[in-house]
Amino acid sequence: MLGRRRRFRLDTERLVLRPPQHGDFNAWVSLRVESPAYLTPWEPSWAQDHLTRRAFTNRVYWANRSIAAGTAVPLFLFRREDEQLLGAITLDNIRRGPAQSGVLGYWTGQPFARHGYMRETIAALVHHAFERLDLSRIEAACLPENVASRGLLERSGFKYEGVAQSYLQINGRWRTHVLYAALRGDRRGKTQVG
Repeated sequence: MLGRRRRFRLDTERLVLRPPQHGDFNAWVSLRVESPAYLTPWEPSWAQDHLTRRAFTNRVYWANRSIAAGTAVPLFLFRREDEQLLGAITLDNIRRGPAQSGVLGYWTGQPFARHGYMRETIAALVHHAFERLDLSRIEAACLPENVASRGLLERSGFKYEGVAQSYLQINGRWRTHVLYAALRGDRRGKTQVG
């Protein structure tokens, strides 16, 4: 059929990764509402309309436009066995030309943390970025005190690269972040810093 695009989807052993859809609204709101104390220390402040259907609709449209334009890959994580929404991951700010890079961001709801879901997700999306999108570099940043996220990145093959002062506004204030990167064909070996 002409005019019908195949829907984007990545499959892992336990998960289905796909862009948000309008029908995901209730599951997304429920997960965000049950995890604010867990999420807000690590995220930008939520807008007043953050949990509204209108804001979610805009998120869905942005995801579809970004994938079509090749500028971002925003995905929700669903557990294959019961279709439970677990969190989200986005490969954003995809730059072409001499950079061939993108920036990774992610979150999970508190009940699903520390079960290996995000590590599985990162592995799938990084593989897709290197093999299908032909990127050369994936960057990620997190707060220095976010030990769980730093460990996740390191276990996922990302290497510590340095510090960025006042990198992002997190929970209402400008925060310094530690920077990590994964390179296609990385030969740098383990780093002992960070």
